[in-house]
Amino acid sequence: MSFRKMRRYKQELSASECALILKNEPRGVLSVIGDEGYPYGVPMDHWYDEESGHIYFHGAKAGHKIDAIKRCDKASYCVYDSGYRNEGEWALNIKSVVVFGRIKPVEDEDLKVKICTELCRKFTDDEEYIRHELLHSGGAVMCLELVPEHISGKLVNES
Repeated sequence: MSFRKMRRYKQELSASECALILKNEPRGVLSVIGDEGYPYGVPMDHWYDEESGHIYFHGAKAGHKIDAIKRCDKASYCVYDSGYRNEGEWALNIKSVVVFGRIKPVEDEDLKVKICTELCRKFTDDEEYIRHELLHSGGAVMCLELVPEHISGKLVNES
């Protein structure tokens, strides 16, 4: 598969900058091919595993997203930071990353526990809460793995 080169290449982020955004930002929009071929984008929390380079999600075991993934495993995921303003400027500068890849359910039970634990740790350091959630809700969760085929990022100035 050949992916497009970035048209505005001077704004392109390095691979390490993209990885940093995926690691640090807690959420983005996962897009799949939904009903009747319409794009279906849904906000998701994610965990970026720096070691594998894969992105993990958790959610319900049934619904529009899961039905779409069963029909076609192609997905994109967009993450962006909160941005910054240069001194004396009104325009916001935002770094964004778009990931194209294949998404699939996670079958490995140990990996599911790790994913859910790492996702919780993005929002709380309360280990008792995390243990409680895993014990009481872990069985109702489906974890998904996005294996990137192409990652690109850019800095956009809103002016």
